[in-house]
Amino acid sequence: MNLSRLPSNGPVLSVVIPVFNEKPVLPRLYERLHKALDSLDFQYEIVFVDDGSTDDSHRYLAGLAYTYPWVRLVKLSRNFGKEAATTAGLDHALGHAVIIMDADLQDPPELIPLMVEAWRSGMDIVLMRRRSRNGEGALKRFCAYMFYRLLCRLSDVTIPKDVGDFRLMSRRAIDALGRLRERNRYMKGLFAWIGLPTKVISFDREPRAAGDSKWNFIGLMRLAMEGLTSFSVSPLRCVTFLGLLTALGSAMYGALIVAKTLVLGSDVSGYPSLMVVMTFIGGIQLLSIGVVGEYVGRIYLESKQRPIYLVEEVCELPREEVRLARSEER
Repeated sequence: MNLSRLPSNGPVLSVVIPVFNEKPVLPRLYERLHKALDSLDFQYEIVFVDDGSTDDSHRYLAGLAYTYPWVRLVKLSRNFGKEAATTAGLDHALGHAVIIMDADLQDPPELIPLMVEAWRSGMDIVLMRRRSRNGEGALKRFCAYMFYRLLCRLSDVTIPKDVGDFRLMSRRAIDALGRLRERNRYMKGLFAWIGLPTKVISFDREPRAAGDSKWNFIGLMRLAMEGLTSFSVSPLRCVTFLGLLTALGSAMYGALIVAKTLVLGSDVSGYPSLMVVMTFIGGIQLLSIGVVGEYVGRIYLESKQRPIYLVEEVCELPREEVRLARSEER
């Protein structure tokens, strides 16, 4: 990427950071991020997206946005979830390349120059693959390991394993992603769906700098179900085959009972075996209805055509002040 051909009246790089109740870590995040970005030889902007925080995150970020011309804050009207907040940040980013990262400093800002170098070499997407997940429990690491491989096996799109939201995307990739406006959003799958030249860089993920993760077990399970149902119909096929196997098993069991009765004259087993079979078949039916219901529910939500998010306000310096500040930088 030849930066000399890009317009000089706007940021070359945007960094999008969704935020939800991350006040304790925000000062350290801004300090490290600003230091890493200052090492670059072009203009940049930092786009924070406040996803309905209930602590002082909004106040602190608004103070940054009204002080520094390279900081903007997009405040959503309520908590829409990380996927929607990420979409809002991408929609408001102005850079020719956009980096997405978490606010908890598990994604090291010091790796940004390395990502930019890969973009300059002609890559549209630079993925940051987690070589290790420091600060996370063994159970969570195991579940994440199994989920990514299961999703990769079942998905109709090749979704990279062990890759989170920490990535760089060119303006061409951002514009392509902007055309995908479904309401049930699994961003890792959408990122993979658009394709384009990609480079993968491995890194060691750091522990959270402060606070606790906002993802609980139920939230992670919901996100996993979102990923499986958004990019694969394999669960429906599995239910179909399970129903077929159950029907064949029932037919074979029935034939065995008839044969024993006709040939050996034995009595048909009564209540216990009947209850076991009925309970098993009932469980299979409920499972099947649940899987089908997940897909039907997503169709129902998509049919409403509600906005992905609503913006309450955008905090930034007036455009004229930003222009003058950038002129002084040059």
